[in-house]
Amino acid sequence: MSKWVWKGLRTGKKTTRYPDVLETAAGVSPGLPVICADISPFAHCPCPTEDRRGSGGTLEPDLRHCLHCFRCKRSPSGRAAWQDGYEWASETHPGAGGNGRLGSVFSHSVHIRMVDAGACDACISEVKQIGKPYYNIHRLGFFVTPTPRQADVLLVVGPVPENMVSPLKRAYAAMPAPKRVLAAGTCALTGAVFGPGFSAGAGVADILPVDVEVPGCPPPPLALIHGLLVAVGRKSSALTPDRDSAGRARRGQ
Repeated sequence: MSKWVWKGLRTGKKTTRYPDVLETAAGVSPGLPVICADISPFAHCPCPTEDRRGSGGTLEPDLRHCLHCFRCKRSPSGRAAWQDGYEWASETHPGAGGNGRLGSVFSHSVHIRMVDAGACDACISEVKQIGKPYYNIHRLGFFVTPTPRQADVLLVVGPVPENMVSPLKRAYAAMPAPKRVLAAGTCALTGAVFGPGFSAGAGVADILPVDVEVPGCPPPPLALIHGLLVAVGRKSSALTPDRDSAGRARRGQ
């Protein structure tokens, strides 16, 4: 035991200082495309998801559908402008309050119920990381609860296949008000490659009123933490006047 104590004293604190200080360590985020430039009007789009072509031969990525395949970044047919951040979470109805603001009483005591709604385990793996020593959401007042009856935030991952619709609705109904729903990952936002189809819908919003969306496939731990901070009003939404909910430039601005 004494050796572990001594090693801890020598090593020092390793937990990230985010959100007080932006995390700059390598590998904490895969980043997201901002805009795919220098693409010929006749070139084949390297992105397998729902991008849209803008003016001047540029391509504007839909971040809600992004699969992190990096084809737009590495393809010889075009170069994607890339942002390496992680503050991606957006409120679906900024200023509207959604299911009700949690208020100051919840600012440092928030319980989260995570629901696996058919995820492939990638998002689940990232969610697990936020409770481990490096990210340690307990220091921010977030706690995971096994029961929705004690939950303030419902964190959902996965495209919500048919057999998970009823359990997800029951979990939401069991939560006390005020409550918020956070959809994390491309599957939870859009259904990704699984939906809409015969076995899955187009994401959580088809089933429940979603308050905060965190894109990514999977979203890194810091993006998830940013989403939780947005859900409780401690961080600003990634939505800006010149960007839409897909992370794309608004037309006619």
